[in-house]
Amino acid sequence: MNHDHGEHENPPSFWASRYAIGFVVIGAVAGYFLLTEHRAHFFGVLPYLLLLACPLMHLFMHHGHGDHAHPPGDNGPQAGPDKPDLPKQ
Repeated sequence: MNHDHGEHENPPSFWASRYAIGFVVIGAVAGYFLLTEHRAHFFGVLPYLLLLACPLMHLFMHHGHGDHAHPPGDNGPQAGPDKPDLPKQ
């Protein structure tokens, strides 16, 4: 008996199968009927969803800001309670 243990093929992912296509189609049909049957509820809640999106976007959009620290060795113009105001040039 010869068993080849060289290369193993990975099984195809779920999203590359025909079941995934059926899942997406059924989800789209269900979403369509939910939207058409509950349009009044959806449009009634839409302003609140937009208001909720504002703080969420603020949190996620300011992710990279940090504490605005300067890199080491950079004595950028900073004035504060422990530093006197910078002289005018």
